[in-house]
Amino acid sequence: MRILYGVVGEGMGHAIRSRVILEELTQKHEVQIVASGRAHDFLKRRFEGAAKVNHIWGLTLNYHDNEVKKFATAVQNVRGALAQGGLPENLTRYFQMMLDFAPQVVISDFESWSYLFALSERLPVISIDNMQIINRCAHDESILTNHHASFQLAKTIVKAKCPFASHYLVSTFFYAPVRKDKTTLVPPILRPDILAARAQVRQGDHLLVYQTSDTNSRLPAILATLPVPCHVYGLRRDLARDVIEGNITYRPFSEAAFIEDLATARGVLAGGGFTLMGEAIYLRKPFLAVPLAGQFEQIINGRYLEQLGYGAMVEELTSDAAKTFLEKIPDYQRALASYDQEGNTRLFSELETLLDRAAGGLL
Repeated sequence: MRILYGVVGEGMGHAIRSRVILEELTQKHEVQIVASGRAHDFLKRRFEGAAKVNHIWGLTLNYHDNEVKKFATAVQNVRGALAQGGLPENLTRYFQMMLDFAPQVVISDFESWSYLFALSERLPVISIDNMQIINRCAHDESILTNHHASFQLAKTIVKAKCPFASHYLVSTFFYAPVRKDKTTLVPPILRPDILAARAQVRQGDHLLVYQTSDTNSRLPAILATLPVPCHVYGLRRDLARDVIEGNITYRPFSEAAFIEDLATARGVLAGGGFTLMGEAIYLRKPFLAVPLAGQFEQIINGRYLEQLGYGAMVEELTSDAAKTFLEKIPDYQRALASYDQEGNTRLFSELETLLDRAAGGLL
């Protein structure tokens, strides 16, 4: 089949999991990819020659001190859409896609341009992401306490992404009751490097710390109080080599080094993003989630993580909270010991079934 695959560019988790699916699809189907932001560059490097990767403009978020800045985000996106030519670029890409490729089915990872293309061309569209769990599953009071307004806002936003898709494959490590039809929950989508790392898992001494924002100015002082080494990624992005300051090692990003650090960590301290959380759980690593302020999706991930006993969530990181997490690591390890999944087998099976139905005009 000719498949158009759309990947949202905000947050690299979408691109990382889409890479896994695309590596499978490009072996069997003719695929073109549309992506914005860093996702475009990431996927273009990996699929040069195997699939055409088209650049589109997409919405972005403005972060500062572990918080999404709403006004700055709005200004940033208006400027990108109008002054910097984002919308005209997307319109040009639409006609190119319609004339040069003529896809038969669309897959969207929380990406609106590909969804709208499918809608206008009356094509079946398959949604694959983790965000739809907010809208398509039921969540009890223990998950929503003190965040009902944020939940309703997030639910509205998520519902507006790919409404009335032909089917929704929702990647998750927690299995909330499904409340809408055409919805299938599948385990976290894992890259081959993570699957391979399962054999090398051991408990080291260090805490793996990952930051998506390089403006979290309070973090180093908190880490400096901890009685363990901290390997920090993302806080200093201009590094060519490790920089050691006390118990903190700031590391330049390397996928291989990061996965090794993850496989051998005592625990993980990061935001509430789904991709890294799912990988840590698969490798049975206790996780301390500090969600970005204003990001309900990260809060819901953190609360289910805590409910399952796989780690803890705090809305503001303190030295005491980090020390308490370290003390409770044996408890989290006992809960994680029973976690298992068969790689990506379930996802690929469900997706091929949906594509077969689409080919037969049944989706």
